[in-house]
Amino acid sequence: MSVSKSDIAEAVAQKAGLPKSKAENVVGLVFDTIQGKLQMGERVSIVSFGTFEVRTSKGRMGRNPKTGETIYIPEKKSVKFKAGKGLKEAVR
Repeated sequence: MSVSKSDIAEAVAQKAGLPKSKAENVVGLVFDTIQGKLQMGERVSIVSFGTFEVRTSKGRMGRNPKTGETIYIPEKKSVKFKAGKGLKEAVR
């Protein structure tokens, strides 16, 4: 089972007593803000929830499994999430 951004907005609307359209805007703004901070290379830490961080993997030499040819695999950036203590305890 998965939860969509719309599902989160609906839950926020019910809990906060907001119209769903306003809750969708707020949830969208939160996600956009997190994304923007990550794009600027900043770490996003939400106390008791977790930390989002951009990490860069170094470029390296690899091998094409089909041909055996040695190729260069360039560095790449990815987003890592580390769950906070509050989230870990809530899930247990």
